[in-house]
Amino acid sequence: MEDLGGQLTYSLKRINFMFKNEKITTECVKSYDGFTLLGESFGPYEKGKKYKIKLFSAIPFIINEVLEISQSEKCDNVDVQRYAISERDDQKLIQTEDNFFLNKIKVFKQFMKNDIKNKNIPQINLDRYNSYSTSIVDNRLFKLLKLAKTELSLDDERRLTISEKLLFDIFFKIIKNWRDFFINSE
Repeated sequence: MEDLGGQLTYSLKRINFMFKNEKITTECVKSYDGFTLLGESFGPYEKGKKYKIKLFSAIPFIINEVLEISQSEKCDNVDVQRYAISERDDQKLIQTEDNFFLNKIKVFKQFMKNDIKNKNIPQINLDRYNSYSTSIVDNRLFKLLKLAKTELSLDDERRLTISEKLLFDIFFKIIKNWRDFFINSE
């Protein structure tokens, strides 16, 4: 049997790579002259101005407190708590704002860790973030497993993130084969 775990991990990393290539809106909190690397310019950034740049380019500037994520795109412990409660209280998968929702939670955790290191927020915020994000992942996984026992409707498919679609396909195939083995007589 082929290594499903390795293939899944590779595919999830590719999806995370795709997410980091998405553009996000940032705001400059500390002016920076910028630099050029391999023909690509990064900056200059002027304090108070907004910039729409690819996430992977923004990460070093966010970590070094030159840029910050705009309020409309932030994802902190309060946002994750709201999503976790909604997901817990609804029997169906909740349709997320974007297909990279789970990747966003994963990547933005890095920003929270950096804020704690720089003493911008207390450790309890990260503890809550971890707890709520675990709740979201576990609740969505449970609902995904229930869905994998049946054919996916178009409505259900719209509710899945990109990484969940990948996992659903694997679950569906495995569950179908397992059920068929015991139900069909041979």
